[in-house]
Amino acid sequence: MRTYKFKLYKSKKNRYLHRQIDIAGLIYNHVVALHRRYYKLAGKHLNLFVLLKHVTKLKRLPKYSHWNLVGSQAIQDVCERIERGYKLFFGNLKRKVKASPPGFKKVKKYSSFTLKQSSWKLLGGNKIRIRGKVYKFSKSRDIPDDIKTVTIKRDNFGDLWLFFVVEEELDQSNQTMTGNSAGFDFGLKTFLVTSDNEEIESPLHYHAAMAELKIAQQNLSRKVKFSGGWKKAKEVVARIHRTVANKRRDWFFKLAHRLTDRYDYLFFEDLNMKGMQRMWGRKIGDLARSEFMSILKYIVSTKGKIVHLVDRWFPSSKMCNDCGHVYQELKLSEREWTCQSCGSIHNRDHNAALNICSEGASSLRLGDVRPSARLAVAV
Repeated sequence: MRTYKFKLYKSKKNRYLHRQIDIAGLIYNHVVALHRRYYKLAGKHLNLFVLLKHVTKLKRLPKYSHWNLVGSQAIQDVCERIERGYKLFFGNLKRKVKASPPGFKKVKKYSSFTLKQSSWKLLGGNKIRIRGKVYKFSKSRDIPDDIKTVTIKRDNFGDLWLFFVVEEELDQSNQTMTGNSAGFDFGLKTFLVTSDNEEIESPLHYHAAMAELKIAQQNLSRKVKFSGGWKKAKEVVARIHRTVANKRRDWFFKLAHRLTDRYDYLFFEDLNMKGMQRMWGRKIGDLARSEFMSILKYIVSTKGKIVHLVDRWFPSSKMCNDCGHVYQELKLSEREWTCQSCGSIHNRDHNAALNICSEGASSLRLGDVRPSARLAVAV
C-alpha cells in the first residue's frame, strides 16, 4: 500500500467538509459512549457488526438524521477505528502493558473521515467530487487507478488534505545492494552514532523554534478567546508547529535515504520511548525517534533493505565489544569507560552501536558481521 497526499484549495465549499469532519467526531464520541455503556451493563466488548446495525437504525431517527451527511462508509470507518483501538487495548492488557481504551475527543480536534469505494470520484485534472460537491486540489503528481480509500483530513491550521491509499507493487529490481551492515545507537546528545563511528546530530527543529514560538504563544494568551485577534494569533502558533513538523520530517526522509543507500542491513535497539518521554520529556519529542523509525521502515520497504530491532534488554552499552565482559556498574553519566577484563577503552555510544550490529547480525544468522563488511549471504 502507498499513500498519496495532496492539499485542497481554499474555498467557501470547504465548510461542508469541515462540517462532515465535525459530525464524524460526534459519531465517534457517541460510539465510544455506547461501548462504555455496553461494557458496564454486560461486562464484555461490543461486537462490531451489532454496533453497525445499531448505528444504521439510529441514522433513520430524526435526532440523528445529520449523520447521513458523512455517508455510511465514513460511519463504518469510525466504528472500525474504535474497534481497532479496543483490540489494541485488550491485547496490551494480556501482555500486561499499561494502556487506556479509546476515549472521547473534542469535536473541533477530530481531524478526519474516510471514504472507500463510494461518495467520491476523481474528475479530470485536479478535481474531485465528494458527496456531490466538486473540489480542487494541488495535484503535484499522477495518481494510480487502483485507489482503495480516500481520507479527508484537516490540520491544526484548518487546511484540508486528501490522502489516497493505493495498492501498488514496488519495483525493487533497480535498487543497488551494497552488502554492508551497520548498528545504530540512539542517544540524547547525539541523534545516532553508527558502528562506523559516525555521529549524526539532530537539527532539533523544535528547540530552534522555541524563541519564536514563545512570543507567538504569549501573544495568543493576551487575546480574548474566540475573538478575531485570538483566531489570527492561534493560526500563527499553528503555522510554527507545522513548519517544525515539516522540517523534521524532511530531514528524516533525507537521512533515511542516505542510510539505506549506504547499508543493506540496519540494526537498532528497541527502546522504551514512553519511559524515555516521561524522563526527558520535550527533548525526546524533539528527537522524534518513533517517527524516524516509521519513515525508515517505509524507505527500507521500497529499496529491499532490512531494518532489524535488537531486544531492549540487551546490554549494548555495558558490554565490551572486544571481549564480551559486561560492566554492570556503568552509569548514564559515563561517556567513556575502560573494560576491567581486557583493558579496552570504549566510547559509550560507539561501543553500543558495535554491539547492536553484532547482536543484530547474529539474530538474523548472518554470521560474523563487522561494520561495513560485505555480508556472506545472497542479497
